[in-house]
Parts: sequence; C-alpha cells; structure tokens
Amino acid sequence: MKHSIVIVDDHILIAKAIGSILANFKQFEVLYECENGKELQEKCNHKNNVPHIVLLDISMPIMDGFETAKWLKENHPDVIVMALSMQDDEQSLIKMVKCGAKGYLLKNVHPVELENSLNSLIKMGFYYPDWAANKVFSSISNGNTESDEKIHFTEREKDFLRYTVTEMSYKEIADQMFCSHRTVEAYRDSLFEKLGLKSRVGLAVYAIRNGFDS
Repeated sequence: MKHSIVIVDDHILIAKAIGSILANFKQFEVLYECENGKELQEKCNHKNNVPHIVLLDISMPIMDGFETAKWLKENHPDVIVMALSMQDDEQSLIKMVKCGAKGYLLKNVHPVELENSLNSLIKMGFYYPDWAANKVFSSISNGNTESDEKIHFTEREKDFLRYTVTEMSYKEIADQMFCSHRTVEAYRDSLFEKLGLKSRVGLAVYAIRNGFDS
C-alpha cells in the first residue's frame, strides 16, 4: 500500500516540481495539492481526502503553515506534518514543532534525503536533519522516562525551559526573568549538561515534549 501525500504550497511550480519528484518514490503517491491551509481544510471535510502525510510550506496567504499545522494537530492528529520551507531559523523550527510538525526540511533538499525523510516519518514518526537537532528528537521520541525522572531541575531552570519555546531572544528572556544575560546563559549551560543537549532547539523540543510549554 502506498502512503498518500498532500502538498500545501502557494507556489504552484514548486508544488508541481515536488509532486514530480514524489512520483518516483515507490511507497508514496500524491493525493492532491493545495495553495494554502484553508483549501486543505475544505478538502479534508471528505474522509477520502485525508492523507497520511502533509508536506507543508510555512509562508502562505490566507492560512499559513503554523495555523495549518495546529489545525491538523487538533482535528486530524493521525496526519503526519512535514514542514518544507525556505526558512531555516530556529524560531520557525520551534514554532512548527510546537504546532505539531514531526519533520522539517528545507526546499533545497536532495530528492534522496526527501525520500529517506518520508520513510523515517512512516517508520519512526519523525524526521529532522542534523541542523534541526535530529539526535534530540530521536532520544525524546524513544522516551527515556526513567533517566528523565532522575534529572533534577531548579524552579528557575524550569522557568527558563518554558521560555525556550517562545520567540524571545536570550536577552529578552533575561528581562522577563529579572536577571542578567549571563545568568540566563548559566541556566542554559546547566540544562545542556543535564540533558546532554547542544542547542536551544534541543531545549525547546524537550520542553514541548515534556509539558514545559504550557
């Protein structure tokens, strides 16, 4: 059985190009294409139009990728969302993960990696390239709860974890926590060591997956 994919991208030529590439993948087939999230909503009103995977652009008119991913998470939680964007900044990645995306690729991705990423989505439930903290998602998705229970966080570290999922800079977080920028960096470095992480993306993912974003 082939896994159905919907492409949501307001750039028609890009959507068609992606569709042509996907046509060469034996395990996948394109169900249809949409120009924005609103169009996808309307299509998904019919059961037969609900796909296994949605390849989702972020910057779109009417209903962007963030809103669309959040809607899918709330209304069709079994649909796997893969962001496919030109935006490679941490803020976009963190926000998409918070909205429910299970993968994140840039549009200049090689077709081989695209196919590998789709296979990973089906088998593992997620896919993130190295720059997007792939190892972090892998360890969190495997759910090492026993070791997590042994980790002790101070209340200030918990507060800092909650702020990592926002779009605030470290300086802005320091202002919100009424402390210096160096103190915030100390919280960050302490959490890096305790969790074995190396980036803010990793901290944000951990926070989201463990309920520190609520």
